[in-house]
Amino acid sequence: MAFSNFSCNELKEKIDDVRNFLSISLDIANAHTVDFYTRDVWRTFMAVDPEEVLSAVSSTHDHTVAAEMNENISFGFCDVTKKLVDVAAFLRAAKALSLPGLGVCVQRAAVLESLRVLSGDTQGGTSDATLVPDEFMNSKKAHEVPAMSEVVAGLARCSRVKQVIDVGSGKGYLCSFLSMQYGLQVFGIDCSISNTHGAHERNRKLKKFSRVYRKHDRLRISQEVLVKDSSSRHAEKEEEIGTSERHRATPGQKERDVDERKAGINLSSGLCGMGEIQSPVSPNLARDHSTVLNGPGDWASEAQSENPFFGALDPDIVEHVCPRLPPSLLSPEERERRKRENLERKARDGRRNSDNDSLFSPLTSYVTAQTELRTLIVELEEAVMVGLHTCGDLASSTLRMFGSEQELRAVCNVGCCYHLLSERFDPDGQECDVGVCGFPMSQYLREQACFCGRNARMSACLALERVAAGRGLPMESLFYRAVFHVILQDHYDAHKSEKRVGNVYSKASSFVDYVRRALRKLDLDESKLSDGVIQGYHDLYRPRLSEMVAFNLLKVTVAPCIEGLILLDRLCYLKEQENVRYSALVQLFDPLLSPRCYAVVGLKSQRDS
Repeated sequence: MAFSNFSCNELKEKIDDVRNFLSISLDIANAHTVDFYTRDVWRTFMAVDPEEVLSAVSSTHDHTVAAEMNENISFGFCDVTKKLVDVAAFLRAAKALSLPGLGVCVQRAAVLESLRVLSGDTQGGTSDATLVPDEFMNSKKAHEVPAMSEVVAGLARCSRVKQVIDVGSGKGYLCSFLSMQYGLQVFGIDCSISNTHGAHERNRKLKKFSRVYRKHDRLRISQEVLVKDSSSRHAEKEEEIGTSERHRATPGQKERDVDERKAGINLSSGLCGMGEIQSPVSPNLARDHSTVLNGPGDWASEAQSENPFFGALDPDIVEHVCPRLPPSLLSPEERERRKRENLERKARDGRRNSDNDSLFSPLTSYVTAQTELRTLIVELEEAVMVGLHTCGDLASSTLRMFGSEQELRAVCNVGCCYHLLSERFDPDGQECDVGVCGFPMSQYLREQACFCGRNARMSACLALERVAAGRGLPMESLFYRAVFHVILQDHYDAHKSEKRVGNVYSKASSFVDYVRRALRKLDLDESKLSDGVIQGYHDLYRPRLSEMVAFNLLKVTVAPCIEGLILLDRLCYLKEQENVRYSALVQLFDPLLSPRCYAVVGLKSQRDS
């Protein structure tokens, strides 16, 4: 099973490996860019030239393999000076101790297959490759929502539940998709009332579109089935004629037979279109009547490739409609029977629409690990708890609620904003009095008083894959800020100001303009400095820009290891829970499209019957 590829003890060994590396390299991640020149960060941590770092990062060639054999060097750092002396060794260690390098993550396809086996689903579930319209989601969400939804739906089937609780639901993209695509009852909880209102409106618009496409697909199915039935009848009639008759036919007779068969197909298409909207029908889309009735999931999967919006709709919404002849060709009894069927169908549709309106319920509330779900959701049943990019402590709170609430049978959580996590310990290993903390969660790391630091957690948010693909860091703005910090230290004794000046760069036309805008924002006297003095600082430090570029590339390189430690801690927490039978880290998304691409997935033990 993809869920149980690592035991808790094996996972702890992986955590130890990452911690050993971070015990040496974490200081690089915790160094603040603002202090880069005021504290001479490069010379503090580096015993190599920045050009060597830039060359090693951009090349797969190992420049200093022999240096790693030196007993006084660990992961490329000198044990005595604690400075980096072997860039290649550092890069190799960082790669090996990231989540992909550790081999602890499983792919989405493997998890889906495991869920199908556990749930006894022999049909293969609903296909992925679902497309979502840009009118309702940007390209990033259109990638994330269908991918995560399929895993959540698999967890729901495996747990035999119909409810989903989306914590930090935001604008309700995931909620709407889960309710309409999979028919799940979803409660979306967000602390922002504007997000809740927006989710209501967006869901209403999606349902409006769903009715339009439902009508379109009913017409198309009717046409396809009638073409199929007509073709089958003509094929059966030909069989009745007998093979001997066809053998005696002249070439001219054979041509007339072909023409008659074509005429029959054209006739069936025309009958289907009477009183309806005609549209061309592809023979490849025609299917047996019973297949449409008995396999809506498979049929919906095929339809997704034809209609991009279809993936956002519930396959159960689209009913099969039997082919209909025009009223003039029906007997009075048949017209009366179909009239009665229409009335019954409208009544069923009304009930279905009423039920679907309640499938997604946005709620406004601030959620913590101590939140009692029953105080928010009166109709709470057994459910799957999910969160797509839950911010800071909300991710750990979600996992804690999953562990403590007996109604929560499964969890799928993708966290983000690691810099907003609260930490239980300080750098000296002393416990902070801040209540329930986001890191560490596991008993294993709590016993070791594990500490990361805010700057390191901020570094964990960096996207290595995007930088490697050429989407670099905003180096000029970082350079401006670091040099400005030197100016504050030299002339204003105010470099510890609490006010932020990060958004000044986007409005500035030059470094001089940037400094003056920043001074005004900090309520400092800008008349103390002339333009020449300000520009002089820029010119003095500009040759050292390569140091900052190289250093930040090293921070990006170590970022996956810090993220890995945070996520391994969460996975370890689940494996420590006696009532959790399966748990895993799953790569749900393409990291180029969605850098926070890993989900913590858990499934509780089955209840005793």
